[in-house]
Amino acid sequence: MAACSSLLFPLLLLLLTFSDSSVKVIGLGVGINYGQIANNLPSPTRVSYLLRSLNISRVKLYDADPNVLVAFSNTNVGFIIGLGNEYLQNMTDPIKAQNWVQQRVQPYLSRTRITCITVGNEVFKYNDHQSWSNLLPAMQTVYNTLVNLGLDKQVSVTTAHSLDILSVSFPPSSGAFRQDIGEYLHGILNFHAQVKSPFLINAYPYFAYKDSPNEVPLDYVLFQPNQGTMDPVTNLKYDNMLYAQVDAVYSAIKAMGHTDIEVRVSETGWPSKGDENEVGATPENAGLYNGNLLKRIEQGQGTPAKPNVPVDIYVFALFNENLKPGPASERNYGLFYPDGTPVYNIGVQGYLPELVYSSASKNNGFLVCSLLILAMAYLSFS
Repeated sequence: MAACSSLLFPLLLLLLTFSDSSVKVIGLGVGINYGQIANNLPSPTRVSYLLRSLNISRVKLYDADPNVLVAFSNTNVGFIIGLGNEYLQNMTDPIKAQNWVQQRVQPYLSRTRITCITVGNEVFKYNDHQSWSNLLPAMQTVYNTLVNLGLDKQVSVTTAHSLDILSVSFPPSSGAFRQDIGEYLHGILNFHAQVKSPFLINAYPYFAYKDSPNEVPLDYVLFQPNQGTMDPVTNLKYDNMLYAQVDAVYSAIKAMGHTDIEVRVSETGWPSKGDENEVGATPENAGLYNGNLLKRIEQGQGTPAKPNVPVDIYVFALFNENLKPGPASERNYGLFYPDGTPVYNIGVQGYLPELVYSSASKNNGFLVCSLLILAMAYLSFS
């Protein structure tokens, strides 16, 4: 049985890829953040099988790791790739921007779908005014490089913001950006409107609950049944915090004169474990948050203010990352452990099937090994 278990992960994913409809995996209309700040993660090739077995076809990276891009060749998985904040100054130089695109993007486009580049991540979260000043020029230079190479229709350019760019988030209709970054955001919004790229936010209702567990109802942040809250200006009812946060960003954008820019959620999630002072970081809450979120994504829901625009969401994150700095929660946002085992039951039939477990229980062992034998037989005769 031990020998069979050691083969379980790669071969069972092969089964899920090639077998008939006896194994049902429901496709997700959701993206996933694939962070790699860890020293125990599976190879990108194994990850490609895992995501395909789950029928996840949208992945967001924080870099442009060539090993990942090669591993996902010919899979039709769409990638958002990232330029870290440390690249901002260099990306204001057209020559350096062109070199980066020609080395890190262009060689992979024939086999791997790269749909977007994020230039910087949560730049306004840090008190680095030089990066604030470099952000828009870097975005413009990368975009102009794509235009010059004829790639701008294939690959869009944006950046991701933390929600602390807002000075007012409730009620959603009163959403407003911080005054100290207003001039920078004004230019960025004009850029988005010009090139038709989305405005990305990293939105975590968990943080609001952790900071004020006595004031913020847990059911409200977990998408559980609750009485909700009413926006007194619009009379729109919100039954969860994430949608209220998205609409607050829409309001802030509108206050700056734009109604033609789509807001997308580039990160959201819930930690399954945290330090003693990180209230609510449990596998039960994480399972409820992500499970309920996936149900709403499957339904194609929009927010109360934008009911006809399904919320575009990338869940954070694929794996627990054991080398991430900061509180314990930072290392425990993953849907999966590095061995491919789900961290918790997502609660939705078919989304994260037990068949991708890399450590089968004794009762399931015979079934799993039998499936592997059938899979190999199937492949040998096909």
